[in-house]
Amino acid sequence: MAITVTIDLGYELNVKASYQKVFDTLSDVPTSASYFPKVDQLVDMGDGVYRWEMAKIGLAQINLQTIYASKYVSDAAKGTVVWTPVKGVGNALVSGNWKIVDKKKSTHITFKSKGELTLPLPGLMKMVVAPVVEAEFEKMVEQYLDNLTKHFGGEV
Repeated sequence: MAITVTIDLGYELNVKASYQKVFDTLSDVPTSASYFPKVDQLVDMGDGVYRWEMAKIGLAQINLQTIYASKYVSDAAKGTVVWTPVKGVGNALVSGNWKIVDKKKSTHITFKSKGELTLPLPGLMKMVVAPVVEAEFEKMVEQYLDNLTKHFGGEV
């Protein structure tokens, strides 16, 4: 048996760094990933595809680990970094994008991500596990954005 937990997040912020610094950081997946908490390993699979192996999280007698791969495509002219899920790798499908807009004295960043995590647990566990997994993922993304914001010199 397995349960699927769906997570859908979106955030917007304005940072002090230049458009170029923001784009260069976010479009370079290993650099960007270095600001994400609890990444056990990031594996370059070639052709813009990266496999993320997150640190295991423990819930009572259960240890869960999220592993997934996404293909990244950056477009400096559009100010976008888009990732799409690679099926058949790990236990999650993750998609999303960064939208980066030059505001001259600051840079506006929009982050969107959607994930479907499949866990090898009985259906009855979904009511207990889903909120914990959602909260943990949300906390990690918020820490990621805080880490990036500090790197970019703070919010405007």
